[in-house]
Amino acid sequence: MLKELVAKKHTCFHQRFESWQAAIQAGCQPLMNDNTITQAYVDLVIKCVNDHGPYIVIAPDIAMPHSTEGADGVNDTAIGFMKVEEPVHFEPGNPEKDARLFFTLASVNHEKHLENMMNLMNVLMNEAIVAELLKATSDADLIRIHDQYLSEPQVL
Repeated sequence: MLKELVAKKHTCFHQRFESWQAAIQAGCQPLMNDNTITQAYVDLVIKCVNDHGPYIVIAPDIAMPHSTEGADGVNDTAIGFMKVEEPVHFEPGNPEKDARLFFTLASVNHEKHLENMMNLMNVLMNEAIVAELLKATSDADLIRIHDQYLSEPQVL
């Protein structure tokens, strides 16, 4: 999965953000670059967090910005990855709602979206992979992590 994100140029790395809104905007940028999503979707994701709270922070250090399947501004099904060095605070004073790894979800195809979610869950359920992602600073690191933890065993 990580190699696919790198190949599609759906990754980015940043030092810090002044606000969670700026972080969501930046995390969506790789998907906007190839028109997977438009600014309308970014605005919708930000609105959903404003309306419903930081539901996108699924675990400490991990955010999954998204809205509903087939939402306005979504042109394809994909995942974007962003790593931030300094935690983004969604609820000041609540470190459980801080995030450094962002997996932005966009969906128009239900089956492909479910496949993406299963692959993403396999990554996030592995504490060693999450620890490595938190140290990653480049696409080369993502490829190394993929090769170390996610490559299929070779049949000889």
